[in-house]
Amino acid sequence: MLYLYLLGRILLGGYFIGEGIKHFRHLSSYTGYAASKHVPMPREAVMLTGAMLIVGGLGVLLGVWIEFAVFLLSLFLVIISFKMHDYWNMPPESRPAEEINFKKNLGLLGAVLMLLAIPTPWILSLF
Repeated sequence: MLYLYLLGRILLGGYFIGEGIKHFRHLSSYTGYAASKHVPMPREAVMLTGAMLIVGGLGVLLGVWIEFAVFLLSLFLVIISFKMHDYWNMPPESRPAEEINFKKNLGLLGAVLMLLAIPTPWILSLF
C-alpha cells in the first residue's frame, strides 16, 4: 500500500506541476483564452495560476506544506471551474468539452481535499 500511496502522490502532484508548466509554455494562448472569458489582467492571472499549480503540485509530490498546497490547488480548481469552464453559459457546440473539464476539476478537487485526511508528516516526505 505504501507504494500505491507514493505512486498516487507522484501522479497527482506531477499532473498539477505539468499543468502549471503549460501555463508558462503556452502563455500567449492561455492569455487569449482567459481574455475571452473576461478575466482581469489575463496574462498575470495565467502566470499566477501557473505558479499556484506548480507550488501546489510540488507540495503534494514532496509531501511538504500540505495544507498550503491543498489550499492553492483547491482555490485554483474552484475559481477555474466556475469562471473558465462555465458550460451552462456556452453555446451547445462548446458545452461538452467545457462540461468535461468542469467535472474533471470537481473530481480533482475531491482528490485534493482527501489529502487533508492523511496524517502529517506524510510517509516518504522529503522534508
